[in-house]
Amino acid sequence: MGHLLAEPHHDGSPLHLDDEAPALGSRVGVRVRTHTDNLPDAIWVRTVEDAEPFFAPLAEESREGETVWWRGEVHVRNPVTSYRFMLVYGDSYSWLNQSGVHDRDVSDAGDFVVSIHPPAPDWARDAVVYQVFPDRFARSASADDRPVPAWAKPAQWGDDPIHVGPDTPLQFYGGDLDGIREHLDHMGAVGADTLYLTPVFPGESNHRYNASTFDHVDDLLGGDDAYRRLIDAVHERGWRMLGDFTANHTGDTHEWFRAAAGGQEPERGFYYFDADGAHEGWKGYETLPKLDHRSAELTARMQRVVRHWLEFGLDGWRIDVANMTGRHVTEDEAHRVARDIRATSTAVHPDAFVVGEHNHDAAGDLDGDGWHGTMNYSGFSFPVWSWLRDPDHPVPSFGLPTGVARRTGPQAIGALREFQGRFGWRAVEQSWNILGSHDSPRIRTLTGSPARHEVAVAMQFTLPGIPMVFAGDELGLEGTDGEDSRRTMPWDDLPAGLTETYRHYADLRRAHVALRRGSLRWVHVGDDLLVYLREHPDGDVMVTLSRGGSPALELPDPYPDVPAYDEPTATVVRV
Repeated sequence: MGHLLAEPHHDGSPLHLDDEAPALGSRVGVRVRTHTDNLPDAIWVRTVEDAEPFFAPLAEESREGETVWWRGEVHVRNPVTSYRFMLVYGDSYSWLNQSGVHDRDVSDAGDFVVSIHPPAPDWARDAVVYQVFPDRFARSASADDRPVPAWAKPAQWGDDPIHVGPDTPLQFYGGDLDGIREHLDHMGAVGADTLYLTPVFPGESNHRYNASTFDHVDDLLGGDDAYRRLIDAVHERGWRMLGDFTANHTGDTHEWFRAAAGGQEPERGFYYFDADGAHEGWKGYETLPKLDHRSAELTARMQRVVRHWLEFGLDGWRIDVANMTGRHVTEDEAHRVARDIRATSTAVHPDAFVVGEHNHDAAGDLDGDGWHGTMNYSGFSFPVWSWLRDPDHPVPSFGLPTGVARRTGPQAIGALREFQGRFGWRAVEQSWNILGSHDSPRIRTLTGSPARHEVAVAMQFTLPGIPMVFAGDELGLEGTDGEDSRRTMPWDDLPAGLTETYRHYADLRRAHVALRRGSLRWVHVGDDLLVYLREHPDGDVMVTLSRGGSPALELPDPYPDVPAYDEPTATVVRV
């Protein structure tokens, strides 16, 4: 793509949008940055109001050297209003939308959006999230006193996970909540300030996504008392804590499902049963019966669950398989469920944060008054994986029948920009940048080296979005798939790994508001070299990333030139 500094630019950051949550019916100021080397004759903003396009002119506002700023207004006619810019050059024109500049007509899918709904709370947008899978993180001394459940296949701490076959969800290490509490100092050393736990409700598996009740915490983890101790310890540090809720399904041992299977009402209406009495399971798994959100009583009970644990002390929720929740053949209650969960959460805590899991395209489920953001696999993880994948060793992908493809910079960033265009700026900022999770290969296995791993971390902490670190990534733990990635933390012989690297980038992100709220302007996208600017009224930051074999790059003033890099390298400089 070459140098991109002359490309016209707009996004949802403070430099370009006066109010990220304006009132309905208001007019919000928008600005477009252009360059004298590519100066349009005129710029129009096209809004879509009640599904009809309207055009309004922008006026030249100021000139700063080679930069020309234009200013106009967007009429906020609808709760979520879309807009884009027409750049006029003589008798031709180009479109500027969130995915970039296009010299052809484009659909509305990539238009900028402005939403009247409140954004995610500041603490969540500024957070560094640390994900813990409780069974594999740490055992307290109390864990030794608890009997191994009948369903479990006991394992010794440090044993390799079983990641193929029917025993994968049954292998049991016995990590517990007090064990997590005893290692909060380690999370602080990584730079985290928000703890996210995968489910803690009882379930006959190590992952607990097959809950048997939502009313109390699994006794194998220490029960409600241990949860109370952990939440209090997290809050004493000024941190936040998020729970994990399976709003899409329960386990087949859940009290609701057992009543439903016995023909009891109203629970029978909580699930999908066919004429023969067979039930629908998530992705065909009978042990995970899918919930039918058309039931008003189910809605009421779900809201009681959401409310209770927030009142108990949680600061928000991660919603499991949010993409499928409320969707079944001809029914689609997904957005209503999302609105209900968010509204219930914010009624308890006005600054509650609710993020939905999607492992593909979350477009259309964000920007409204439902999920604040998503676990951004498609718009972050997959492009980063493809650019930094070990060139010598294929790695299985997540959710695909093939491995992770190795892509050039333009290919990877093209995908990233397309998803940014589909999500909307604010939704991207409020989504989690994840290099891996309990469901995916480990980033060290994907990159194959500490150096490429560090470049991935730099991207995680300096691109728009909220960094979420899966426990063990900072140690360089490996794993070829989600099950293999659920390895125990080696507390008896803890490697340094990249712990200091993670802390360094966490500190950088906190030190520079541009890395949390700034615009994103691409400077250079080459096969092996990426350069971008995060710009904010309080200061700009330039990020240079090389996966190795990158040529030197001369940049115009006031930006520093980029030297040649033979090895994978990341640099972040204030400009």
